[in-house]
Amino acid sequence: MDLTCLFCDVDDFCKDFEPLWNQKLLETSVIQRKKQSSLLLSEIMTITIAFHASNYRTFKHYYINYVIKYWHKEFPQLVSYNRFVELMSSIIIPLCCYLYTRTGKVTGISFVDSTTLKVCHNLRIFSHKVFKGIAQRGKNSIGWFYGFKLHLIVNEYGELLAFAVTPGNVDDRKPVPKMARKIFGKLFGDRGYISKKLFNLLFKKGLQLITSLKKKMHNHLLPLIDKIILRKRAIIETINDQLKNISQIEHSRHRSVFNFMTNLVAGLIAYTYQDKKPALNINSKTLGLLPTIF
Repeated sequence: MDLTCLFCDVDDFCKDFEPLWNQKLLETSVIQRKKQSSLLLSEIMTITIAFHASNYRTFKHYYINYVIKYWHKEFPQLVSYNRFVELMSSIIIPLCCYLYTRTGKVTGISFVDSTTLKVCHNLRIFSHKVFKGIAQRGKNSIGWFYGFKLHLIVNEYGELLAFAVTPGNVDDRKPVPKMARKIFGKLFGDRGYISKKLFNLLFKKGLQLITSLKKKMHNHLLPLIDKIILRKRAIIETINDQLKNISQIEHSRHRSVFNFMTNLVAGLIAYTYQDKKPALNINSKTLGLLPTIF
């Protein structure tokens, strides 16, 4: 990730966003007096996003051992680590708005999936306090977990189209209608999205839900093109794996809900800056060569 390009892009966004945000806060009487930071909003966002493209496993070591040592010229007004952590809680709304500008293009071929975000080990569930009353116990193909679910919709180029975060006990199908409001074409998912009600709801909006079948279900006819693309659904599972192991959106060291959301959204933004994303080598010409038989 190029730091200069990242900062310029974030800074351009903040120049347009900050005046509108401050005006909105004034109109709703939400704005409060707060201590002025020596760091700009764009600088805080840049440093936070860049962490998810570094090789550091913890933000503390990244900030103390790398940012302060090597980026002091780029950010002359750097603050202490403790002060920076305090500032991170104030950038969650700008980060969410900025992520919206980084979403990809709807092409007509989309993939949907969810992944778990564990906030603690199962043995420590009853003593966990940070997300008490917010996180929930859920179950996936591996077993029980305590935390949240990240729901994603991506296109065939590995670009993010929509995302949602829910407690771990929420059904994977529940957030799909809201996430897919601006998506058209065909949406491919696994067996967890099988639902006649969901299919009909999406179909009325111009979106066809295509899923694999359970063992005892009757087979239904699908065009060869759809069968081939359905087999390529692993692309979104690869993205989930990269988000966890490269962008580090999942760990058990969170000390607040704001810290959790900041870490998650910044990790998603960092992913959008990857030069090489998981992608399918298909296009309109390739699909045109395939026979549309069942």
